[in-house]
Amino acid sequence: MNILLVSVTERTREIGVRMAVGAKRRHILTQFLIEAMTLSVVGGMMGILFGIAGAKMTTIIAGWPTIISGDTVITAFLFSLGVGLFFGLYPANKAARLNPIDALRYE
Repeated sequence: MNILLVSVTERTREIGVRMAVGAKRRHILTQFLIEAMTLSVVGGMMGILFGIAGAKMTTIIAGWPTIISGDTVITAFLFSLGVGLFFGLYPANKAARLNPIDALRYE
């Protein structure tokens, strides 16, 4: 969420320009939600891959048997999506509510 809030702050002028040329509130909201979901999907996939690799390495090095359940992998991925959506809503809503005039004046 902090990364997205910083992104909104840094791109205030860009958001103002987009709104001034006709972008609606839902377009800005969608843009930032897609960014949040993309970050969470990439992070979730990396976490799943590192988790599988760690389990395999544990089996090879320590000799402990590890079981990777497909249900657990799917649950982790869906949780990642949920976190991205939940923590992306506030920054996206903040960006969508900016006044175009104030956003264009922002330095």
